[in-house]
Amino acid sequence: MYKIVLIRHGESEWNLQNRFTGWADADLTDNGKKQAKLAGTYLKKAGYTFDIAFTSLLKRAIKTLHLALEEMDLLWIPETKAWQLNERHYGALQGLNKTGTSQHYSAEQVLIWRRSFKTAPPSLDASDERNPATDVRYASVDKQLLPLTESLETMMHRVIPYWQNEIVPYILQGRKVIISAHGNTLRGLVKYLDKMDDEQIESFEIPTGVPLIYELSDKLEPLMHNYLTAASFTAPIV
Repeated sequence: MYKIVLIRHGESEWNLQNRFTGWADADLTDNGKKQAKLAGTYLKKAGYTFDIAFTSLLKRAIKTLHLALEEMDLLWIPETKAWQLNERHYGALQGLNKTGTSQHYSAEQVLIWRRSFKTAPPSLDASDERNPATDVRYASVDKQLLPLTESLETMMHRVIPYWQNEIVPYILQGRKVIISAHGNTLRGLVKYLDKMDDEQIESFEIPTGVPLIYELSDKLEPLMHNYLTAASFTAPIV
């Protein structure tokens, strides 16, 4: 049996402002930092330790990882940052307020863009300053691979191969792995692991800053999963 820990970044400034974030590099709020530290406290209390960490190239996921690991005195472990673990790209919606966008297009249309498995938001124009091809952090990535918009389905085309090729080998070696990423990145991974159908994933949500523990069989099939929260402990955490 193997265990892995998934954690969605703590609350970001754009979460708080109700904006479509995508690949924009929004920082954590003070509350988001507290969530990340508390996640580390819970993981340490529950006896978890890690050999290697994976995260995206976006600071909200990176800082969440570092704050959690600092609480565990594990900042020293190897860490890999990968653009494939970035949040789903929201295309032309990136940066817009979700309520205002719903009023402009209709709440029904925005809900489809947000939650549908196959439908992507309107695409960015290649000349748009939000095009990731203009960002130095992606300078070494083939521009044909960088999205101008993504559905959850197309996002999984980068997330799942990365899981299979880069993360799974460490798990099979018995290494203890933590992944700090994003709501949709982790939804895509959960859909793959749990073999959810397209309709099930539409209503599935992952809370910010709460460790999600998976126990996997020798064939990496889920045996169980649960969130690690204060309710996970019989005695209060002090």
